[in-house]
Amino acid sequence: MSKHIPAFEKFIDDLRTAWKALPDTEARMTKGHQLLEELVKDESMRQASKSWPSTEGRKNLLFHEDQECGFAINGVVRMPGRKGSIHDHAHAWTAYGILDGSESLERFRRVDDRSKEGFAKLELESVTEGNAGKVDLVPPFDIHAEQGGPTRSVAVILRSERVAGKVLQGSYSTEGDLYRQIEGPTNIPYEIK
Repeated sequence: MSKHIPAFEKFIDDLRTAWKALPDTEARMTKGHQLLEELVKDESMRQASKSWPSTEGRKNLLFHEDQECGFAINGVVRMPGRKGSIHDHAHAWTAYGILDGSESLERFRRVDDRSKEGFAKLELESVTEGNAGKVDLVPPFDIHAEQGGPTRSVAVILRSERVAGKVLQGSYSTEGDLYRQIEGPTNIPYEIK
């Protein structure tokens, strides 16, 4: 195995320590949120991200999937002004850290009674503006969307486990109040070095 950027290697090592020491997923992801805040402020990571390829077309870069502890680390590279889809990550926790550029995170609340198949009525709860160094922690089944800023943006994502391609996740549209389950983005293995 080739060596990654030292800050990324430390991030993985610290996550493994947290996963082994802490009793549950929420506690692990709370610690992971803090560790990701350190990582997305690292200049060597920001410089490395300048060459990462676009993930447009529902893709994620897969940097690491931990065979022992189960967490996964992804990356996304968004083009300026990208309009993100509304979705959830099923039962997985997600920490979303902006490494470069700016984005906004929209959070939604489902207000229908869930009795009609293929239907979901949503209300926008909040919009959080984020710049490099900002990390949002998204609990299981929270409905949200990431929207691109005026320039290229890059994010590193810590997931309690990889769900894309393994577990169906919710996909929502406020136009027509539509709901369906999808496999999530395609994971493209990518080595940070």
